[in-house]
Amino acid sequence: MIRSINPATGEVIETFEPLAENEIESRLNLAAETFIDYRRTSLAERAMKLLRAAEILEAERERFGRLMTTEMGKLFKAAVEEAQKCAWACRFYAENGERFLADEEVKTNATRSFIRYRPLGPILAIMPWNFPFWQVFRFAAPALMAGNVALLKHASCVPQCALAIEDLFRRAGFPEGVFQTLLIESSQVERVLRDRRVVAATLTGSDAAGASVASIAGREIKKTVLELGGSDPFIVMPSADLDEAVSVAVRARTINNGQSCIAAKRFIVHERIYDEFERRFVAAMERLKVGDPLDPATDVGPLATRDQLETVAAQVERAISAGARLLTGGHRLAGPGFFYAPTVLADIPEDAPARREEVFGPVAMLFRARDADEAIRLANETDFGLGSSAWTRDEREQERFIEELEAGLVFINGMVASDPRLPFGGVKRSGYGRELGAFGIREFVNIKTVWIRTEAAELTRTE
Repeated sequence: MIRSINPATGEVIETFEPLAENEIESRLNLAAETFIDYRRTSLAERAMKLLRAAEILEAERERFGRLMTTEMGKLFKAAVEEAQKCAWACRFYAENGERFLADEEVKTNATRSFIRYRPLGPILAIMPWNFPFWQVFRFAAPALMAGNVALLKHASCVPQCALAIEDLFRRAGFPEGVFQTLLIESSQVERVLRDRRVVAATLTGSDAAGASVASIAGREIKKTVLELGGSDPFIVMPSADLDEAVSVAVRARTINNGQSCIAAKRFIVHERIYDEFERRFVAAMERLKVGDPLDPATDVGPLATRDQLETVAAQVERAISAGARLLTGGHRLAGPGFFYAPTVLADIPEDAPARREEVFGPVAMLFRARDADEAIRLANETDFGLGSSAWTRDEREQERFIEELEAGLVFINGMVASDPRLPFGGVKRSGYGRELGAFGIREFVNIKTVWIRTEAAELTRTE
Protein backbone atom coordinates (compact mmCIF):
# COMPACT_ATOMS: atom_id res chain seq x y z
CA MET A 1 0.00 0.00 0.00
CA ILE A 2 1.25 3.47 -0.94
CA ARG A 3 0.18 6.11 1.58
CA SER A 4 0.15 9.89 1.48
CA ILE A 5 0.65 11.20 5.04
CA ASN A 6 0.62 14.80 6.23
CA PRO A 7 3.93 15.12 8.15
CA ALA A 8 2.65 18.11 10.13
CA THR A 9 -0.12 16.01 11.69
CA GLY A 10 0.80 12.38 11.04
CA GLU A 11 -2.64 11.82 9.49
CA VAL A 12 -3.15 9.64 6.42
CA ILE A 13 -4.48 11.76 3.53
CA GLU A 14 -5.04 9.06 0.92
CA THR A 15 -3.91 5.54 0.05
CA PHE A 16 -3.13 3.96 -3.32
CA GLU A 17 -2.74 0.40 -4.51
CA PRO A 18 0.58 -0.24 -6.29
CA LEU A 19 0.31 -1.11 -9.97
CA ALA A 20 -0.21 -4.77 -10.72
CA GLU A 21 2.09 -6.62 -13.10
CA ASN A 22 -0.29 -6.34 -16.05
CA GLU A 23 -0.63 -2.59 -15.46
CA ILE A 24 3.15 -2.14 -15.42
CA GLU A 25 3.39 -4.13 -18.65
CA SER A 26 0.74 -1.95 -20.27
CA ARG A 27 2.57 1.25 -19.34
CA LEU A 28 5.91 -0.03 -20.57
CA ASN A 29 4.32 -0.95 -23.89
CA LEU A 30 2.73 2.48 -24.14
CA ALA A 31 6.07 4.18 -23.45
CA ALA A 32 7.86 2.17 -26.12
CA GLU A 33 5.12 2.71 -28.71
CA THR A 34 4.81 6.41 -27.95
CA PHE A 35 8.53 6.95 -28.35
CA ILE A 36 8.44 5.76 -31.96
CA ASP A 37 6.30 8.73 -32.95
CA TYR A 38 7.41 11.26 -30.33
CA ARG A 39 11.07 11.13 -31.34
CA ARG A 40 10.01 12.36 -34.80
CA THR A 41 8.31 15.49 -33.46
CA SER A 42 10.08 18.76 -34.11
CA LEU A 43 12.02 20.61 -31.45
CA ALA A 44 9.68 23.54 -32.00
CA GLU A 45 6.66 21.38 -31.18
CA ARG A 46 8.28 20.01 -28.01
CA ALA A 47 9.24 23.55 -26.98
CA MET A 48 5.66 24.73 -27.41
CA LYS A 49 4.42 22.02 -25.07
CA LEU A 50 7.08 22.80 -22.47
CA LEU A 51 6.07 26.46 -22.58
CA ARG A 52 2.48 25.40 -21.97
CA ALA A 53 3.65 23.32 -18.99
CA ALA A 54 5.40 26.42 -17.65
CA GLU A 55 2.18 28.42 -17.98
CA ILE A 56 0.23 25.81 -16.01
CA LEU A 57 2.88 25.71 -13.28
CA GLU A 58 2.78 29.46 -12.90
CA ALA A 59 -1.00 29.76 -13.02
CA GLU A 60 -1.54 26.97 -10.49
CA ARG A 61 1.58 27.47 -8.36
CA GLU A 62 -0.39 27.90 -5.13
CA ARG A 63 -2.41 24.72 -5.70
CA PHE A 64 0.77 22.76 -6.44
CA GLY A 65 2.49 24.43 -3.50
CA ARG A 66 -0.26 23.41 -1.08
CA LEU A 67 -0.06 19.85 -2.41
CA MET A 68 3.69 19.71 -1.77
CA THR A 69 3.32 21.21 1.69
CA THR A 70 0.57 18.87 2.88
CA GLU A 71 2.27 15.79 1.44
CA MET A 72 5.91 16.30 2.49
CA GLY A 73 5.94 19.25 4.87
CA LYS A 74 7.95 21.95 3.10
CA LEU A 75 7.08 25.57 3.89
CA PHE A 76 4.21 26.78 1.72
CA LYS A 77 6.17 29.79 0.46
CA ALA A 78 9.06 27.51 -0.54
CA ALA A 79 6.65 25.10 -2.24
CA VAL A 80 5.16 27.89 -4.35
CA GLU A 81 8.68 28.99 -5.29
CA GLU A 82 9.46 25.38 -6.25
CA ALA A 83 6.56 25.33 -8.71
CA GLN A 84 7.82 28.60 -10.21
CA LYS A 85 11.32 27.18 -10.50
CA CYS A 86 9.94 24.20 -12.42
CA ALA A 87 8.34 26.67 -14.83
CA TRP A 88 11.75 28.33 -15.22
CA ALA A 89 13.33 24.99 -16.17
CA CYS A 90 10.60 24.32 -18.74
CA ARG A 91 11.10 27.74 -20.30
CA PHE A 92 14.88 27.41 -20.24
CA TYR A 93 14.88 24.18 -22.24
CA ALA A 94 12.09 25.34 -24.52
CA GLU A 95 14.15 28.41 -25.40
CA ASN A 96 17.60 26.78 -25.52
CA GLY A 97 17.00 23.13 -26.38
CA GLU A 98 17.31 23.58 -30.13
CA ARG A 99 20.67 25.31 -29.69
CA PHE A 100 21.95 22.65 -27.29
CA LEU A 101 20.94 19.86 -29.68
CA ALA A 102 21.97 21.48 -32.97
CA ASP A 103 24.28 19.55 -35.28
CA GLU A 104 27.95 20.32 -34.56
CA GLU A 105 30.18 20.47 -37.64
CA VAL A 106 33.66 18.93 -37.34
CA LYS A 107 36.30 19.38 -40.05
CA THR A 108 37.76 16.05 -41.22
CA ASN A 109 38.80 14.49 -44.53
CA ALA A 110 35.13 13.84 -45.37
CA THR A 111 32.92 16.01 -47.53
CA ARG A 112 31.02 16.69 -44.34
CA SER A 113 31.25 15.32 -40.82
CA PHE A 114 29.18 16.36 -37.83
CA ILE A 115 27.71 15.30 -34.50
CA ARG A 116 23.97 14.82 -34.17
CA TYR A 117 22.08 14.34 -30.91
CA ARG A 118 19.21 11.85 -31.02
CA PRO A 119 16.91 10.65 -28.20
CA LEU A 120 17.43 7.25 -26.60
CA GLY A 121 13.92 6.11 -25.65
CA PRO A 122 12.01 5.48 -22.40
CA ILE A 123 13.98 6.73 -19.37
CA LEU A 124 13.18 5.57 -15.83
CA ALA A 125 13.41 8.40 -13.26
CA ILE A 126 13.59 7.33 -9.61
CA MET A 127 12.98 10.50 -7.65
CA PRO A 128 13.00 11.50 -3.95
CA TRP A 129 10.42 13.27 -1.83
CA ASN A 130 12.36 16.33 -0.66
CA PHE A 131 11.71 18.47 -3.75
CA PRO A 132 8.76 16.54 -5.14
CA PHE A 133 8.24 18.76 -8.21
CA TRP A 134 11.69 20.24 -8.86
CA GLN A 135 13.56 16.93 -8.82
CA VAL A 136 11.20 15.60 -11.46
CA PHE A 137 11.16 18.66 -13.70
CA ARG A 138 14.92 19.11 -13.77
CA PHE A 139 15.04 15.64 -15.34
CA ALA A 140 11.83 15.76 -17.36
CA ALA A 141 12.20 19.16 -19.06
CA PRO A 142 15.50 18.34 -20.82
CA ALA A 143 14.60 14.68 -21.38
CA LEU A 144 11.30 15.46 -23.11
CA MET A 145 12.84 18.34 -25.04
CA ALA A 146 15.45 15.90 -26.37
CA GLY A 147 12.69 13.57 -27.60
CA ASN A 148 12.80 10.90 -24.91
CA VAL A 149 9.78 9.63 -23.00
CA ALA A 150 9.71 9.36 -19.20
CA LEU A 151 8.61 6.83 -16.61
CA LEU A 152 8.50 8.26 -13.10
CA LYS A 153 8.92 6.12 -10.00
CA HIS A 154 8.46 8.79 -7.35
CA ALA A 155 9.04 8.40 -3.61
CA SER A 156 6.22 6.41 -2.06
CA CYS A 157 5.31 9.21 0.37
CA VAL A 158 4.43 11.73 -2.40
CA PRO A 159 2.01 9.84 -4.69
CA GLN A 160 -0.31 12.82 -5.10
CA CYS A 161 2.53 14.99 -6.36
CA ALA A 162 3.56 12.24 -8.77
CA LEU A 163 0.08 11.96 -10.23
CA ALA A 164 -0.32 15.75 -10.42
CA ILE A 165 2.87 16.02 -12.50
CA GLU A 166 1.66 13.35 -14.92
CA ASP A 167 -1.63 15.20 -15.28
CA LEU A 168 0.19 18.50 -15.80
CA PHE A 169 2.20 17.17 -18.75
CA ARG A 170 -0.95 15.70 -20.26
CA ARG A 171 -2.74 19.04 -19.97
CA ALA A 172 0.26 20.76 -21.53
CA GLY A 173 -0.39 18.76 -24.70
CA PHE A 174 2.19 16.01 -24.52
CA PRO A 175 0.84 12.80 -26.05
CA GLU A 176 -0.32 10.08 -23.69
CA GLY A 177 2.67 7.90 -22.89
CA VAL A 178 5.31 10.63 -23.11
CA PHE A 179 5.28 11.05 -19.32
CA GLN A 180 3.85 8.35 -17.09
CA THR A 181 3.83 8.01 -13.31
CA LEU A 182 4.31 4.46 -12.05
CA LEU A 183 2.82 4.04 -8.59
CA ILE A 184 4.98 1.09 -7.66
CA GLU A 185 6.82 -0.02 -4.54
CA SER A 186 10.61 -0.23 -4.21
CA SER A 187 10.48 -4.00 -4.66
CA GLN A 188 9.04 -3.50 -8.16
CA VAL A 189 11.73 -1.13 -9.43
CA GLU A 190 14.24 -3.77 -10.47
CA ARG A 191 11.70 -5.45 -12.76
CA VAL A 192 11.12 -2.13 -14.56
CA LEU A 193 14.80 -1.23 -14.73
CA ARG A 194 15.72 -4.58 -16.26
CA ASP A 195 12.98 -4.40 -18.90
CA ARG A 196 14.44 -4.11 -22.41
CA ARG A 197 12.06 -1.24 -23.25
CA VAL A 198 13.67 0.95 -20.59
CA VAL A 199 16.94 2.21 -22.06
CA ALA A 200 18.40 4.32 -19.23
CA ALA A 201 17.74 5.54 -15.71
CA THR A 202 18.34 8.48 -13.43
CA LEU A 203 18.14 8.42 -9.66
CA THR A 204 18.33 11.03 -6.93
CA GLY A 205 18.56 9.47 -3.48
CA SER A 206 20.92 7.79 -1.04
CA ASP A 207 24.28 6.37 -2.05
CA ALA A 208 22.96 2.91 -1.14
CA ALA A 209 20.03 3.29 -3.53
CA GLY A 210 22.36 4.65 -6.20
CA ALA A 211 24.73 1.71 -5.83
CA SER A 212 21.81 -0.72 -6.21
CA VAL A 213 20.45 0.96 -9.34
CA ALA A 214 23.90 1.38 -10.88
CA SER A 215 24.65 -2.30 -10.27
CA ILE A 216 21.46 -3.47 -11.96
CA ALA A 217 21.80 -1.02 -14.84
CA GLY A 218 25.45 -1.96 -15.28
CA ARG A 219 24.56 -5.61 -15.71
CA GLU A 220 21.96 -4.58 -18.28
CA ILE A 221 24.41 -2.15 -20.01
CA LYS A 222 22.16 0.88 -19.46
CA LYS A 223 23.21 4.48 -18.98
CA THR A 224 22.59 6.02 -15.55
CA VAL A 225 22.85 9.46 -13.99
CA LEU A 226 23.08 9.47 -10.19
CA GLU A 227 22.73 12.34 -7.70
CA LEU A 228 23.28 10.79 -4.30
CA GLY A 229 23.27 13.51 -1.72
CA GLY A 230 26.03 15.25 0.14
CA SER A 231 27.52 16.46 3.38
CA ASP A 232 28.30 19.93 2.09
CA PRO A 233 30.97 22.09 3.75
CA PHE A 234 30.41 25.79 4.46
CA ILE A 235 33.81 27.43 5.05
CA VAL A 236 34.13 30.85 6.70
CA MET A 237 37.47 32.69 6.67
CA PRO A 238 38.49 35.84 8.60
CA SER A 239 37.99 38.21 5.65
CA ALA A 240 34.34 37.17 5.20
CA ASP A 241 31.39 39.43 5.92
CA LEU A 242 30.48 37.68 9.18
CA ASP A 243 26.95 39.12 9.41
CA GLU A 244 26.07 37.82 5.97
CA ALA A 245 27.87 34.52 6.45
CA VAL A 246 25.94 33.75 9.64
CA SER A 247 22.61 34.76 8.13
CA VAL A 248 23.14 32.63 5.03
CA ALA A 249 24.55 29.75 7.09
CA VAL A 250 21.29 29.44 9.05
CA ARG A 251 19.25 29.56 5.86
CA ALA A 252 21.59 27.12 4.12
CA ARG A 253 21.23 24.58 6.93
CA THR A 254 17.47 24.84 7.42
CA ILE A 255 16.29 25.21 3.82
CA ASN A 256 13.54 22.68 3.11
CA ASN A 257 13.48 21.89 6.86
CA GLY A 258 17.10 20.75 6.54
CA GLN A 259 16.22 18.14 3.92
CA SER A 260 18.26 19.17 0.90
CA CYS A 261 21.17 17.38 -0.71
CA ILE A 262 22.94 20.71 -1.19
CA ALA A 263 22.08 22.17 2.21
CA ALA A 264 25.20 23.22 4.12
CA LYS A 265 25.76 20.62 6.82
CA ARG A 266 29.34 21.07 8.09
CA PHE A 267 30.39 24.60 9.06
CA ILE A 268 34.16 24.96 9.01
CA VAL A 269 35.20 28.25 10.58
CA HIS A 270 38.65 29.80 10.94
CA GLU A 271 39.78 29.81 14.57
CA ARG A 272 40.17 33.61 14.63
CA ILE A 273 36.43 34.10 14.16
CA TYR A 274 35.11 30.74 15.34
CA ASP A 275 33.85 31.78 18.78
CA GLU A 276 31.95 34.78 17.43
CA PHE A 277 30.48 32.70 14.57
CA GLU A 278 29.38 30.00 17.01
CA ARG A 279 27.71 32.52 19.34
CA ARG A 280 25.78 34.22 16.54
CA PHE A 281 24.91 31.03 14.70
CA VAL A 282 23.52 29.23 17.76
CA ALA A 283 21.49 32.29 18.77
CA ALA A 284 20.02 32.53 15.26
CA MET A 285 19.13 28.82 15.21
CA GLU A 286 17.40 29.18 18.58
CA ARG A 287 15.26 32.06 17.25
CA LEU A 288 13.78 29.93 14.47
CA LYS A 289 10.09 29.15 14.75
CA VAL A 290 9.23 25.50 14.21
CA GLY A 291 5.63 24.69 13.36
CA ASP A 292 2.85 24.49 10.79
CA PRO A 293 4.41 24.74 7.31
CA LEU A 294 1.27 26.51 6.05
CA ASP A 295 1.78 29.32 8.58
CA PRO A 296 3.73 32.21 6.94
CA ALA A 297 5.50 32.88 10.26
CA THR A 298 7.04 29.39 10.39
CA ASP A 299 10.76 29.05 9.69
CA VAL A 300 11.14 25.26 9.94
CA GLY A 301 8.45 22.68 9.26
CA PRO A 302 8.34 18.93 9.96
CA LEU A 303 10.55 16.23 8.56
CA ALA A 304 8.88 14.39 5.72
CA THR A 305 8.27 11.01 7.35
CA ARG A 306 8.33 9.33 10.73
CA ASP A 307 11.25 7.19 9.54
CA GLN A 308 13.19 10.31 8.63
CA LEU A 309 12.52 11.81 12.06
CA GLU A 310 13.74 8.66 13.79
CA THR A 311 16.84 8.51 11.59
CA VAL A 312 17.87 12.09 12.37
CA ALA A 313 17.22 11.64 16.10
CA ALA A 314 19.37 8.50 16.14
CA GLN A 315 22.21 10.21 14.26
CA VAL A 316 22.28 13.07 16.78
CA GLU A 317 22.17 10.67 19.73
CA ARG A 318 25.09 8.67 18.31
CA ALA A 319 27.12 11.84 17.75
CA ILE A 320 26.55 12.99 21.35
CA SER A 321 27.37 9.51 22.68
CA ALA A 322 30.61 9.63 20.70
CA GLY A 323 31.61 12.88 22.43
CA ALA A 324 30.08 15.70 20.37
CA ARG A 325 29.06 18.83 22.28
CA LEU A 326 25.38 19.76 22.00
CA LEU A 327 24.96 23.54 21.73
CA THR A 328 21.21 23.68 21.16
CA GLY A 329 18.31 21.44 20.17
CA GLY A 330 18.92 17.73 19.99
CA HIS A 331 15.36 16.56 20.60
CA ARG A 332 12.03 15.84 18.97
CA LEU A 333 9.20 18.27 19.58
CA ALA A 334 6.14 17.15 21.54
CA GLY A 335 2.79 16.79 19.83
CA PRO A 336 1.59 15.38 16.51
CA GLY A 337 3.72 15.50 13.39
CA PHE A 338 7.36 14.78 12.67
CA PHE A 339 9.10 17.83 14.13
CA TYR A 340 12.74 18.05 15.25
CA ALA A 341 14.30 21.04 16.98
CA PRO A 342 17.01 22.99 15.06
CA THR A 343 20.23 21.51 16.42
CA VAL A 344 23.89 22.52 16.56
CA LEU A 345 26.72 20.15 17.41
CA ALA A 346 30.40 21.00 17.95
CA ASP A 347 33.63 19.16 18.79
CA ILE A 348 32.55 16.12 16.81
CA PRO A 349 35.22 13.41 17.29
CA GLU A 350 37.03 12.19 14.19
CA ASP A 351 35.64 8.68 14.55
CA ALA A 352 32.00 9.79 14.99
CA PRO A 353 29.83 8.58 12.06
CA ALA A 354 27.97 11.91 11.89
CA ARG A 355 31.22 13.60 10.93
CA ARG A 356 31.13 11.98 7.50
CA GLU A 357 27.56 10.86 6.87
CA GLU A 358 24.70 12.97 5.59
CA VAL A 359 22.30 14.21 8.27
CA PHE A 360 19.02 14.98 6.49
CA GLY A 361 17.38 17.36 8.92
CA PRO A 362 17.93 20.73 10.67
CA VAL A 363 21.19 19.64 12.31
CA ALA A 364 24.40 21.67 11.91
CA MET A 365 27.93 20.57 12.81
CA LEU A 366 30.62 23.16 13.65
CA PHE A 367 34.35 22.68 13.08
CA ARG A 368 37.30 24.91 13.97
CA ALA A 369 40.11 25.29 11.38
CA ARG A 370 43.58 26.79 11.92
CA ASP A 371 43.99 27.93 8.32
CA ALA A 372 42.89 27.33 4.73
CA ASP A 373 44.85 24.07 4.57
CA GLU A 374 42.95 22.57 7.48
CA ALA A 375 39.64 23.96 6.20
CA ILE A 376 40.17 22.17 2.88
CA ARG A 377 41.21 18.97 4.63
CA LEU A 378 38.10 19.01 6.81
CA ALA A 379 35.88 19.84 3.84
CA ASN A 380 37.24 16.92 1.81
CA GLU A 381 37.28 14.28 4.54
CA THR A 382 33.74 13.09 3.76
CA ASP A 383 32.99 10.48 1.11
CA PHE A 384 30.51 12.88 -0.50
CA GLY A 385 31.27 15.64 -2.99
CA LEU A 386 28.15 17.49 -4.14
CA GLY A 387 28.08 21.15 -3.12
CA SER A 388 30.41 23.45 -1.20
CA SER A 389 30.42 27.07 -0.11
CA ALA A 390 33.36 29.23 0.92
CA TRP A 391 33.24 32.72 2.37
CA THR A 392 36.31 34.91 1.88
CA ARG A 393 37.26 38.19 0.24
CA ASP A 394 40.82 36.97 -0.33
CA GLU A 395 41.19 36.16 -4.03
CA ARG A 396 44.03 33.70 -3.42
CA GLU A 397 41.88 31.79 -0.94
CA GLN A 398 38.97 31.85 -3.38
CA GLU A 399 41.14 30.28 -6.09
CA ARG A 400 42.39 27.61 -3.70
CA PHE A 401 38.86 26.63 -2.70
CA ILE A 402 37.75 26.53 -6.34
CA GLU A 403 40.70 24.30 -7.24
CA GLU A 404 40.94 22.04 -4.20
CA LEU A 405 37.44 21.46 -2.84
CA GLU A 406 36.29 18.01 -3.97
CA ALA A 407 32.77 18.89 -5.07
CA GLY A 408 30.69 19.24 -8.18
CA LEU A 409 29.64 22.76 -7.16
CA VAL A 410 31.72 25.48 -5.50
CA PHE A 411 29.97 28.70 -4.46
CA ILE A 412 32.08 31.63 -3.25
CA ASN A 413 30.32 34.05 -0.87
CA GLY A 414 26.92 32.59 -1.67
CA MET A 415 24.57 29.73 -0.81
CA VAL A 416 24.69 26.65 -3.00
CA ALA A 417 21.62 26.41 -5.24
CA SER A 418 20.57 24.65 -8.42
CA ASP A 419 20.04 26.75 -11.54
CA PRO A 420 18.69 25.51 -14.90
CA ARG A 421 21.52 27.38 -16.64
CA LEU A 422 24.31 25.56 -14.77
CA PRO A 423 25.25 21.87 -14.66
CA PHE A 424 24.35 20.14 -11.39
CA GLY A 425 25.94 17.00 -9.97
CA GLY A 426 28.67 15.63 -7.78
CA VAL A 427 31.78 13.51 -7.42
CA LYS A 428 32.84 10.69 -5.11
CA ARG A 429 29.80 9.04 -3.46
CA SER A 430 27.59 11.95 -4.49
CA GLY A 431 27.26 10.25 -7.86
CA TYR A 432 28.09 10.93 -11.49
CA GLY A 433 26.62 12.60 -14.54
CA ARG A 434 25.05 16.03 -14.67
CA GLU A 435 21.58 17.50 -14.68
CA LEU A 436 20.63 20.95 -15.97
CA GLY A 437 22.47 23.24 -18.38
CA ALA A 438 23.66 22.02 -21.76
CA PHE A 439 25.27 18.98 -20.13
CA GLY A 440 21.94 17.87 -18.66
CA ILE A 441 20.08 17.66 -21.96
CA ARG A 442 22.94 15.67 -23.51
CA GLU A 443 23.07 12.97 -20.83
CA PHE A 444 20.24 10.94 -22.37
CA VAL A 445 20.93 11.23 -26.08
CA ASN A 446 22.78 9.20 -28.67
CA ILE A 447 25.80 11.35 -29.53
CA LYS A 448 25.87 10.23 -33.14
CA THR A 449 28.91 10.73 -35.35
CA VAL A 450 28.03 11.31 -39.03
CA TRP A 451 30.69 11.11 -41.79
CA ILE A 452 29.71 11.77 -45.41
CA ARG A 453 31.71 11.60 -48.63
CA THR A 454 30.04 12.50 -51.92
CA GLU A 455 31.11 11.32 -55.37
CA ALA A 456 31.35 14.88 -56.62
CA ALA A 457 33.84 15.72 -53.91
CA GLU A 458 35.91 12.62 -54.70
CA LEU A 459 36.05 13.57 -58.42
CA THR A 460 37.19 17.05 -57.57
CA ARG A 461 40.05 15.72 -55.47
CA THR A 462 41.29 13.35 -58.24
CA GLU A 463 41.12 15.75 -61.21
